[in-house]
Amino acid sequence: MERKLPSLTPETAPFWQGGSKGVLNIYHCARCERFFHPPAPICPRCLSAEVGARPVSGRGHVFSFTVNQQRWTPDLAVPYVVAIVELSEQPGLRFVSNVVGSPVDEIHIGMPVRVTFEQIEDVWLPLFELDDERSHA
Repeated sequence: MERKLPSLTPETAPFWQGGSKGVLNIYHCARCERFFHPPAPICPRCLSAEVGARPVSGRGHVFSFTVNQQRWTPDLAVPYVVAIVELSEQPGLRFVSNVVGSPVDEIHIGMPVRVTFEQIEDVWLPLFELDDERSHA
């Protein structure tokens, strides 16, 4: 599937290119000690400019999801899962991604996931897959 790639800026490059090192980078505020996404030059909580990308575990759970059946382009494989993933580092630290590598009928709210990356040109898209280590806990 051909994806539209994001624009890389000084704020967004650590997020979109961290996968080159197998790392998911999320912006963090040094003043209020909170992670936030999407990346920004100031903290949306306390308005501090003391922010920067910090590696996180890449582990979390499916907070919500939908299964898309629409073939938007001829090369798009359907069905696929669009999910809101909540990262383990902080309650409410969520972003939209895809869950890959599992049959769509096995995806569920609360499913433990871990990040994996798909490289397209100079961007590493963070996708999520079943976290086998936590699925049996």
